[in-house]
Amino acid sequence: MTSSSLSSSSRAANQPALLFYLAVGLVSAAVIALQIVIMRIFSVGSWAHFGSMVVSLVMMGFGLTSVVMCGANAWFEKHWQGVANVSLLAFGPLMVAANLLAQQIPFNAIFLISDAVQKWKLFGNFVLYLTPFLAGAFFLGAVFLRMKDVFGRVYFADLVGAGVGGLLLLGCLFLFRPENLIVVPLVLWFASGLVWFAAQSNHKPTIALVALAALSIGAHYWLPGALAIPKLAVSDYKGVSYARKFPDNQRVYESASPFGYLEVYSSSYLHFAPGLSDNAAFNLPEIPPNAYLGMYIDSDGPFGVMRKLSDAESAYFRYLPMQYPYVLKKDPSTFVVQFGGGISTRVALHNSKHVTVAEGNPAILDAFRNDKALRDFSGDILNDPKLNVIDYDGRLYLANTSNRYDVIDLSLADSAGLSNPGGFAIVEKYAYTREAMAAYMRALADGGVLSVTLWNKEEPPKSVLKLYATMVAAAQDAEPGAKNLSERFYAVSSYLSTATVLYKRGGFSADDVAKLHEHSHAMSFDELTYPGFEFDATQTAATLKSYREGIFGVDAATASANTASAAKSPDATVASKPAAAPTTEPTTAPAVDPTAPAEPSATSAADPTAPAEGVAMADPTAPDGTDPNGDPNGPGPAQVPATTMGQLAWYALLHNDWKTVADGYVFDTRPLTNNRPYFAAYVKPADLPRTTDRLEIFQDEWGYLLLWATLAIAAIAATWLVAIPVVLNWRTIFSRYPGQFRTILYFACLGLGYIMVEVSLIAKFVLPLGNPTVSASILITGMLVFSGLGSLASERFMERAKTVMPLIFIAIGAMLIAYGWLLDPALNAIGSLPYALRLVCCFVLIAPPAFLMGFPMSTAMTWLGRLNKNAMFLWAWGINGSFSVIGAALVPLIATSFGLAAVLQISGIAYLIAAPAFFAVFLPLKDTHPAPVN
Repeated sequence: MTSSSLSSSSRAANQPALLFYLAVGLVSAAVIALQIVIMRIFSVGSWAHFGSMVVSLVMMGFGLTSVVMCGANAWFEKHWQGVANVSLLAFGPLMVAANLLAQQIPFNAIFLISDAVQKWKLFGNFVLYLTPFLAGAFFLGAVFLRMKDVFGRVYFADLVGAGVGGLLLLGCLFLFRPENLIVVPLVLWFASGLVWFAAQSNHKPTIALVALAALSIGAHYWLPGALAIPKLAVSDYKGVSYARKFPDNQRVYESASPFGYLEVYSSSYLHFAPGLSDNAAFNLPEIPPNAYLGMYIDSDGPFGVMRKLSDAESAYFRYLPMQYPYVLKKDPSTFVVQFGGGISTRVALHNSKHVTVAEGNPAILDAFRNDKALRDFSGDILNDPKLNVIDYDGRLYLANTSNRYDVIDLSLADSAGLSNPGGFAIVEKYAYTREAMAAYMRALADGGVLSVTLWNKEEPPKSVLKLYATMVAAAQDAEPGAKNLSERFYAVSSYLSTATVLYKRGGFSADDVAKLHEHSHAMSFDELTYPGFEFDATQTAATLKSYREGIFGVDAATASANTASAAKSPDATVASKPAAAPTTEPTTAPAVDPTAPAEPSATSAADPTAPAEGVAMADPTAPDGTDPNGDPNGPGPAQVPATTMGQLAWYALLHNDWKTVADGYVFDTRPLTNNRPYFAAYVKPADLPRTTDRLEIFQDEWGYLLLWATLAIAAIAATWLVAIPVVLNWRTIFSRYPGQFRTILYFACLGLGYIMVEVSLIAKFVLPLGNPTVSASILITGMLVFSGLGSLASERFMERAKTVMPLIFIAIGAMLIAYGWLLDPALNAIGSLPYALRLVCCFVLIAPPAFLMGFPMSTAMTWLGRLNKNAMFLWAWGINGSFSVIGAALVPLIATSFGLAAVLQISGIAYLIAAPAFFAVFLPLKDTHPAPVN
């Protein structure tokens, strides 16, 4: 079989068809593998929310390529093979060069606002990582242009190859450390070159290919060592960087897998002490020495790994916040929702007759089961006779079990701090959602206690307020119709350290409250709520106003009133400048790491409740929100301590006044749900314009704010890419093309719709799969493979496209809208299955919409080719890619504001809008040379 069956006019008429399609598939596999590799590099070296930028880079490469080819389509059609050959040869070396150069640019998102140079460093990263995608896009664009008459077949090879590349990369995550993952797309590129040039029977380019491959591999492995430069530069502001700088640090364990790059470090400087009471230093003869190792996943951490303490040392447990449920429950049956580093499990084993612990990350379980050093240090904790281990997420187990527990514990399931600068903008936290909390509560025995401890390092408080609102909403779900929810909650906190919430099924008795009071006072923890707690609600309005003005300054109405008052008193002066915002950390120092006591500016590891240096400590007694020293021209309203805000929040939540507080509070405090599982997006959208002149305040929101910046850049870039052909060549290139606007609309809807489905389902599939990398690889593979099959199947309906495609669009739209509402229950059920079966079920869920979504692009592009609309063929490809750039940036913003279901529903609507626009593709070319009139 030869490619003459593909196109009688093709210059590739005598090329073996199988090799031709295989080469296209391998190039696409290399492109998608490179995309995932760069995502992993950003996750390990910087922050995971740059995944949106990576997707945008890929689509931007295709969009920019289409603009260039559209402007000179005749030249490209004539020289398509040369363009393909040169692009393919350049693709591999550009991968290595771009990655090595990008790692030498010390970009840090934390200083993006305060340091103008960082903007150029970000731009440098963007341009460098764009270059290999441009090479891949030019290769595929040249092939698509030449094979436009049978676009469906080559598009099938493109999509299936990309899908297989994603799956291959997933497997290779077990074999390569993150800094060496780039070898995988490099090998795929080399294989594609061999196949491509073999199909041409052209040996000279093959020799050049072998030489370039050898140089690329050599540059990656040899050059960094020779020049003493990093292959993967980890930001100084990620947790593992602190551990690596300790003088006596030693990496005692390391593993690479799809579940993260896991490292464990030992050091005498690692005094983790999560939430430890200050009073431990006064009441214990000795704090257990060398009690912790630091575990880091993708450079984030530490997750504390506690050694097995002796009986004499075990009094230490009493001073940890995880001890709270055991103040009430003696020898309980305990369930620990997440093993993590094992601290909560160790405390539970000390206090319980039997413990069940869950862990959804197989890499952690493998480390503690099979590594001798970790087994010895932890006392072989996972093989303790009192312990039963569940090898998937605890939230999924509790949602599906009939077992009941006296204590359920979810303590410090994350690394140190939920508010790392730039973090958590798009990281799903399903363990904390309303649905998960309700499942925990339902799994309690009568009188059982749910204990949740969260890092509480924010002032003003943000994450903890979302937690409080989530737990109260979950209690309403778990016990519908229950009266006096205030009797079921007890909460404490320690300033800039941790917060602990207890929920008791059936409510706390007076004796329970007395015991908890005694323990809290002994630990010097601040009580936020308990049965019978009273709060002076008359100060609510002033407190909320103080927080808002502390961030955004005195509002116009207040300023006007102050000015009028000042006018009456010649001796009075009124500050016209905005109130100085309270800071959570110095803007010129790295995020405080609780394990880094050696740094003079860091919080003392021995006292994790001490405020970080530079924290604005407010005096709540300052009159009228003025400076604590009484200076009316001072820095503005005094900041109310987080403890007071916590008490106010709990009182409002338990006395049906939460809406007033939530609406008036400066930050978004809506509960987490499976539909919106984010500890992020605290800045309310209406306040976004007011943040631009005080961005240094929002260090823990920069991940979210950068998404808005990414969207703005993506929108500008997409508009520019679409507009260039219009501005330069509309009259000459498109004068014969009717229905241009509807064609733009059609391919824009396809670009937005497809990428939004892909990115949102990656977030959704974290629910059963428990890991974003695995979810991304499986979802991308499934989407592309099934879409490729749809593209191939579309050829059978090409002649009936006008009647078949409207039905396809309706089916896609209806299915996506339905998925938005119905997917979560199915994913919850899948999550309790064996892991391999979970993967299969996820593929099954992807298949129906992905298969149908392969029809629209293939059908429309094929008909543009058949109608000889060459310029429109290229421009449509670019429009699709350009609007995919926008869609990739738009998804996390819609998800954090309205939920993942809204993303899927908007995608469905986009496909429904595309249906009527589809018919513009069939409009015939205009005759620019009309016959003369006789």
